[in-house]
Amino acid sequence: MTFERLIARRFLKREKKTFSRPLVNIATYTIALGIVVMIMAVMILRGFQNNITGKVAGFGSHITIRGFGWGNDFDEIPIVMSPEELQRIANVPGVEKVQPYAVKGGMLKTDEQIQGIIFKGIDSCYDKTFFSQNLVNGRLPEIGGESASKEVIISQRIANMLQIDTGMKAPTYFWTGDNYRARDFRVVGIYNTDLPEFDEHYIFGDIKQVQKLNKWENGEVAGYELTVDNYDKLDAIASEVQGVTRPDLEVTTIRENNLSMFAWLELLDSNIALILAIMAIVCVTSVVSALLIMIFERTAMIGVLKTLGSSNRSIRRIFMLKAMPIIIRGVVIGDAIALALALLQSRFHILKLDSNNYYMSFVPVDINAWYFIAISVATFAVCTLALLIPSTYIARIDPAKTIRVE
Repeated sequence: MTFERLIARRFLKREKKTFSRPLVNIATYTIALGIVVMIMAVMILRGFQNNITGKVAGFGSHITIRGFGWGNDFDEIPIVMSPEELQRIANVPGVEKVQPYAVKGGMLKTDEQIQGIIFKGIDSCYDKTFFSQNLVNGRLPEIGGESASKEVIISQRIANMLQIDTGMKAPTYFWTGDNYRARDFRVVGIYNTDLPEFDEHYIFGDIKQVQKLNKWENGEVAGYELTVDNYDKLDAIASEVQGVTRPDLEVTTIRENNLSMFAWLELLDSNIALILAIMAIVCVTSVVSALLIMIFERTAMIGVLKTLGSSNRSIRRIFMLKAMPIIIRGVVIGDAIALALALLQSRFHILKLDSNNYYMSFVPVDINAWYFIAISVATFAVCTLALLIPSTYIARIDPAKTIRVE
């Protein structure tokens, strides 16, 4: 055991009745509180971002391939891609699924209400996981027969506005040039994502219905939607997809198709940075204050150690060794509390939200071990470096004066 560690351990044993003891406890719990706030802030904001991104991707996937010159969701230009082209795209690293889709604008009408809608047609191979997770009533439509299925799912918002329930017909009218064509769909399921921009308009059914309405050939679709296995590499994967796609086709990402929403989500990163900075300052201030008081209390001891030949560096290390357990205890306590709170919220959804304003009905948390590791290590490192500030006071202590005072 080194000299500094021995003094630090004896120092710790004899501090219970000193004035600095309450400050040490305050510093410990302040660091714990800072850790809790930082970790919960990151988990909640990341959970919020991931939740919204997942919902938006459920409506439009991560990457979209369609023809140049498309106007909007009401006027898509049909494209045809050969099996060889689709296979090249599917072979791009990071691409999980390639799925055709088609959309058609129209309106859903009952005896008393009219609602503009976007009919999104999908085929039997389409990944329906998103719809299954957000289905609140009924079942998914059966798609894949020889004839176009008339089964559809609609959102809870549309169902409430038009007083439609599962098993009922949904008279729908589509614009075709200067005229319209009617379709009587049957509602078999109701979904809810808490995203009003999408829930108020989208209904889902058989892609063959759109092909028939637009008089397209069997292989013609509005485009293809691609899902990726790593959202963080979205731009790189989209660039590779563009490289293997015909030049007359446009490749866009979910961020490009929803600029305003993702610009808003990116603003949340600045909120995370601000919270982390504020709480880091609070933790540093608390532990520095505690160490300063300990140094002031032990001025005479510092004088004696200097008289006996101890260097400023050696004495500084004694106080650093004494202060580090404060930081470690605070970090461990904070991690434990943050994990407990996150698990409770994830399991029981204790904190609720207004879905009309926040696009979800409860506070989401993204529990990730890396958040705990990164924030804990960073907090320990910052607080430890900050200890160098008060420890420089040790060099200014004159042993002759301190011993004379005693």
